[in-house]
Amino acid sequence: MNNLDISYTRYLDPEGQVTTELPAFAQDQSKLIELYRRMTLARRYDGKLTAMQRSGRIPSYAPELGEEAVRVGYATAMKKEDVLLGTYRDTAAMLVRGVTIDEDLMFWGGDERGNVFAGPSEDFPLTTPIATQTTQAVGVAYAFKLRDEKRVAVTTIGDGGSSKGDFYEAMNFAGAWHVPVVFIIINNQWAISMPRERQSAAKTLAQKGLAVGIPGEQVDGNDVIAVCDVVSRALENARSGGGPTVVEAITYRLTDHSTADDASRYRDPDVVSAHWKNEPLIRLRTYLSESQAWTKDDEENLITTIDQEIEDGIAKYEAQEDLPPEAMFDHMFAELPMDLKDQREAVLAEFSKSEENGYG
Repeated sequence: MNNLDISYTRYLDPEGQVTTELPAFAQDQSKLIELYRRMTLARRYDGKLTAMQRSGRIPSYAPELGEEAVRVGYATAMKKEDVLLGTYRDTAAMLVRGVTIDEDLMFWGGDERGNVFAGPSEDFPLTTPIATQTTQAVGVAYAFKLRDEKRVAVTTIGDGGSSKGDFYEAMNFAGAWHVPVVFIIINNQWAISMPRERQSAAKTLAQKGLAVGIPGEQVDGNDVIAVCDVVSRALENARSGGGPTVVEAITYRLTDHSTADDASRYRDPDVVSAHWKNEPLIRLRTYLSESQAWTKDDEENLITTIDQEIEDGIAKYEAQEDLPPEAMFDHMFAELPMDLKDQREAVLAEFSKSEENGYG
């Protein structure tokens, strides 16, 4: 192997067959069943969120269909004390990290209370601007290093986002200062309508870190065992002082970029159909079934339980009282600047006037 070669890890092929000896954690079938449960929750919740947007119950959503193994895998590998700085397509990871369904729905519903998590209180909110989370992540990692804390910042980005200058600057900082951060490039082959082969001439996206002294490796992003294993090793390397790693998880976006997109305008349906054969849930379910660890009854019971969990979360979200209009000013500053105090008073006066006239 020369210094430009990038390793590739896979344990289960698309047919659910073991290709090489499984890592130690995967010898415990209860852990694999939990990974499958988490991916199934992600899949069912993803479909529900899309349906809620279509019916006007939330304004927007970025689907994760087909990418469940990446999000569940890396989030499972993280420790509680680590910090996640994700993209807008990391809902499944947030659920694994402890964000509740009603909290997540507040985020997608446009309610800023959805950025205050009951679980991972130091994880950053999902970010919409492309690649800004990577520069924030290296700042977080630098703080960990200065404080001598055995913690790691984990940041994700798409194949398209890996072309952004912010990403290169973040990698350069991470390499130069040797900070505990793991960059996960989730290569789903499409930057909205731009295919991977037109996005970059690089043989792999994982090798982008080599120029700044960061090792990189690829992983089958549809194999949750492989993702969990590769990211676990990268995390422990960073935690023990070994510095940053770039992980490229190769997967495929099976649906639209967002609920504002129509991918049928720019993708060949036959190609998309072929990628359904590689999707992650069938792969792990096949392995568990053939190992006598999963049955049809198990599947039916899981679906029933998860669907109820989702409905309970939706009910809790929709029972939330709306915030008053002045709330937009109340959580931005420790002490509100004078000009914003004036604006706040003006909003209160206008809202009070509307209520008096019967419009409130």
